[in-house]
Amino acid sequence: MQSLRITSFESYQAQYQKSVDNPEQFWDEIAKSFTWKSPYKKVLDWNFDGPQVKWFLEGKLNITENALDRHLDERGNKIALIWEPNDPNEKSIRYTYKELYHKVCQCANALKSKGIGKGDRVCLYMPMVPELTIAVLACARIGAVHSVVFAGFSAKALADRVIDADAKMVITADGLNRGDKEVPLKTIVDEALENCPSVSTVLVYNCLGRNPSFKSGRDFWWHDVVNPMPQSCEAEPMDSEDLLFILYTSGSTGKPKGVVHTCGGYMVYTAFSFQNVFQYEESDIYWCTADVGWITGHSYIIYGPLLSGATTMMFEGVPTYPNPGRFWEICEKHAVNQFYTAPTAIRALMGWGDQFVEKYNLSTLKVLGTVGEPINEEAWKWYNEKVGKGRCPIVDTWWQTETGGIMISGLGNLSPQKPTFAGYPLPGIQPVLIDQEGKEIKENGVEGYLAMKFPWPSIIRTTYGDHERCKHVYFSSYPGHYFTGDGAKRDENGMYRIIGRVDDVINVSGHRFGTAEIENGINEHPKVVESAVVGYPHDIKGQGIYAYVICEGEVENEEQCKLEIIDKVVEHIGKIAKPDKIQFVSGLPKTRSGKIMRRILRKIAEGRGDDLGDISTLLDPSVVEKIKEGAL
Repeated sequence: MQSLRITSFESYQAQYQKSVDNPEQFWDEIAKSFTWKSPYKKVLDWNFDGPQVKWFLEGKLNITENALDRHLDERGNKIALIWEPNDPNEKSIRYTYKELYHKVCQCANALKSKGIGKGDRVCLYMPMVPELTIAVLACARIGAVHSVVFAGFSAKALADRVIDADAKMVITADGLNRGDKEVPLKTIVDEALENCPSVSTVLVYNCLGRNPSFKSGRDFWWHDVVNPMPQSCEAEPMDSEDLLFILYTSGSTGKPKGVVHTCGGYMVYTAFSFQNVFQYEESDIYWCTADVGWITGHSYIIYGPLLSGATTMMFEGVPTYPNPGRFWEICEKHAVNQFYTAPTAIRALMGWGDQFVEKYNLSTLKVLGTVGEPINEEAWKWYNEKVGKGRCPIVDTWWQTETGGIMISGLGNLSPQKPTFAGYPLPGIQPVLIDQEGKEIKENGVEGYLAMKFPWPSIIRTTYGDHERCKHVYFSSYPGHYFTGDGAKRDENGMYRIIGRVDDVINVSGHRFGTAEIENGINEHPKVVESAVVGYPHDIKGQGIYAYVICEGEVENEEQCKLEIIDKVVEHIGKIAKPDKIQFVSGLPKTRSGKIMRRILRKIAEGRGDDLGDISTLLDPSVVEKIKEGAL
């Protein structure tokens, strides 16, 4: 796979120019290094009006043959996956490529034995254990569409996703350990499935040794179904544009949208981006700390590394358990070379003090990465000095669930470094900045809305079951462009800095939540009449959630009511989306047409209540003063 590697900044510049001048030839050369069951007849067919994007047309492949089978001769005994448990006193587990291949085949055969076939949707709601990776690959092996739901989401949020995908099967566990907490996953699944008639089978991995209730004929233990199966399973031939997975992401409206990625283009781009951003070499140990429930885990724990024949790590726990030195202990223990985490984690660990980093030997580290949100300069410097000892490049990667892979980033030690700047676009990525009139800004040293004017192989194909929504959200703001929803700055040298969301989406610890989604949860409280949610700067999470809430009549016990409101949000979405601040208000700033002026609420939440501009167009400007007086 070394043919995909860029080896110098000059080679990056030449490759980038080639990718813009002749994108089809550029991607054709890269795609040819993969195993195809039958070759594609055309590299690309696209228009952003439909939108319709197809890569490697009529090519047949199976992504797991490229991630597993083709490595067996040369790398069969190489470690493919290292699993590090939540409890440091438990043993880590290692799988060679051969062992992982056998496990995936067994699971694939088990899925088939339960009636799962090509095109069926399988929902995974699991702990960060090897069986999650095995189940993801088993689905892909037989052509089933996997939809992983982060195991921190509530029963209601899980049910919404199962229903939208019309899933036939759910794979889960009896429970999971996260730090010192135990989460009863099977109980949550049972509650979710009360309203999900499409699900006929639930496969349960015995993670904690608990004995949850089972529904006869529907629920089966993983070990009873998977372990007896044969260790080989022929890979299903998939068209390049067949669905590989659905992953739900929050939008500015309440309903989560199922982002669809397909087999061929996603395969080519995740491998290419992985190898170049992290400058991975054959004997390296690579660790991404994300959860597989997010796109980062899909692309850069499972697919990108395994397609590249890499050794990839999975971690079950959290960065602060049993102490804030856990990440660095693991880096030392496994001699990690590339380390990829979120700015939220870095800021949290920074707050605990340097002593937790300094006691570990981090000399094997070569590349440090960040993902999920732009990293602030203070955290960048701490990461650089205390973790990287000033000798590891930091790749501040910008990308999205919808892009499938990293779009703008440094390439290991090949690219210039500039704190808070993601850097340059990867080859094949053509970003533009657009002004308020919708015109492209050509010069450097400017700010604008970040869009893409040309497709790349792993671009979103549709939102599951609702193509019109895909068109409306991503392709209608600036015709002929994919709109990212982010604002960005481009410096004099053409490096990009991402400023943040321009729509009603809040980025909490690198995870996006639509304001409407959170408001829907708040409004379920019987006393709540209306609510409005905005993001505000948060030292650890990047953005916190600030909720303005109108209640019916007087609120006698505000603290109790706040706790009940938080419970409603947790019930509807999960703990990750609970509001940090709740302010009870008598009214909201609205235009005469009834639109809530979030700009005003955002400024008050940010402590900039004296800088609200003209509020005379509001239906009732006096509301604003009252909100300012009660601001938290």
